[in-house]
Amino acid sequence: MGSIPTPRTKICPLLSYNKHMQIVVDDLLTSYELQGKGKLVLLLHGWGDSAKGLKDLAGQLAKQHQVVALDLPGFGATQAPKEVWNLDNYGQFVAAFLAKLELGQPYAVVGHSNGGALAVRAIALQALEPQKLVLLAASGVRTGSKVKRAVLKVLAKTGSVATLWMPERYRQGLRKSLYGVAGSDMLVAPQLQETFKKTVRQDVQRSAATITVPTLLIYAADDKAVPVSDGQIYHKLIKNSRLEIIADSEHFVHLDQPEKVFALIKEFLA
Repeated sequence: MGSIPTPRTKICPLLSYNKHMQIVVDDLLTSYELQGKGKLVLLLHGWGDSAKGLKDLAGQLAKQHQVVALDLPGFGATQAPKEVWNLDNYGQFVAAFLAKLELGQPYAVVGHSNGGALAVRAIALQALEPQKLVLLAASGVRTGSKVKRAVLKVLAKTGSVATLWMPERYRQGLRKSLYGVAGSDMLVAPQLQETFKKTVRQDVQRSAATITVPTLLIYAADDKAVPVSDGQIYHKLIKNSRLEIIADSEHFVHLDQPEKVFALIKEFLA
């Protein structure tokens, strides 16, 4: 097993942020934030998180860009999908969301953890067609170790509610049950049990190999949920990619080392 890590560095004070706005997309009431001016940057959070988890990063990016961050279906203030979804469904939903807001294709997509896997799959499907891609501790490399298969088997049989590798402030009220080895993002919403199981089985390595846009990979040296080796695999698969490994940080690298992460993204998007 193992203890759930918390950020080891002080998180910078939260920047001012817009109130939640809502829109109906594919019959789902969807919550989102839109701020800033300039080229559009789309932020995609990980499993069990919400746009709130990318709040500080969004505020920083909004100084130079227009930034949109949505609560994906089933998380935050957005309604859960009525059927079992996989990454393909989430990718098509995000495309429909952008179309509904008439925002067009984003200049860049930034995806954390499962949001990174979602971005990779959506780009491969041409649901998203950004000019640049940033993957923060992105999951989606499902190589299938015996431990991972065992955890998935347990989930399939019990539907256990588990928590992901989240900072303490995001884990209030969540059960601490399973070690994060099912691809970093564990089941935290009971109604999404089947969607979770379907999502964590979806390997996006073949999709990654089709990506040609410039890609910045940012991984945390001490991440026990998504190891640096996953970033190295993505780096080999995505031809036009650059890998940065951040010391003294864990899975929520953008919260552990906000200044370093933002500086890398700012330079990359310039």
